[in-house]
Amino acid sequence: MSATKIALLGAVAGFTIFLGLPIGRLRNPAPRLRALLNAAAAGILLFLLWDVLAHAWEPVDAALGKHDYGPAGGNGLVLAAGVGIGLLGLVYFDRWVARRGTRPVAVPQTPADGKQAPAATADKAGPGSPAGQLALLIAVGIGLHNFAEGLAIGNSAAGEITLAVLLIIGFGLHNATEGFGIVAPLAAAGTRPTWGYLGLLGLIGGGPTFLGTLVGQRFTNDTVSVAFLALAAGSILYVVIELLAVGRRMAVKEVTTWGIVIGLLAGFATDAIVTAGGA
Repeated sequence: MSATKIALLGAVAGFTIFLGLPIGRLRNPAPRLRALLNAAAAGILLFLLWDVLAHAWEPVDAALGKHDYGPAGGNGLVLAAGVGIGLLGLVYFDRWVARRGTRPVAVPQTPADGKQAPAATADKAGPGSPAGQLALLIAVGIGLHNFAEGLAIGNSAAGEITLAVLLIIGFGLHNATEGFGIVAPLAAAGTRPTWGYLGLLGLIGGGPTFLGTLVGQRFTNDTVSVAFLALAAGSILYVVIELLAVGRRMAVKEVTTWGIVIGLLAGFATDAIVTAGGA
């Protein structure tokens, strides 16, 4: 298979993320549905956090098993630095955005009796709203993760084409759930993003799979892969903390718990497809 065809398939794998984005256009979902969507997104991202850290640790673990302490120490430092930069970088970025005085968007409060809470603002969500900013941060974290996935696709294409195709199919199915994870905070806040903003989120989250595929066909390096995975882990961890804070304010503990379980199971199910395919 030519490099062009592999790159094209990598793009397909990345842009399946668009399949879940239209959920962000739901009109005034019920309070409990908002809480469920928010929690399911947290569950998906919790799975991704585990998945990303597991893959980032593999080169370190392999080097330790061979008593090759130089590469193990180097990749371990890259992993620690990447997680720290990804997490703390978004904390300070969020503080910088807050200092610019962006107009807040009310987060819906859901009483324990399930009755309709006061409606959130009807403004369309964009990068200037808290829900839009959170969706953007999720897209960035997933984009870093998907760049590392693209590297895996490109690297495998440089060797075994069958493995590359299996990875593309598996990652494509997996990325479809990530699109939902990006826009769930928008639906939870009761705001509707424009189609243009959804397209931007999809490009940020899914586009790096294509770029990673291009780079991975020509360049293979464990340290670079660890660096991108670590940055993704840090940013995903930050977003999970934010989503759980939103869920707590919604005050529907049982719905939030079910949503997290559903999200986790969805992540494991799509990952199982990749493993079952032999990738």
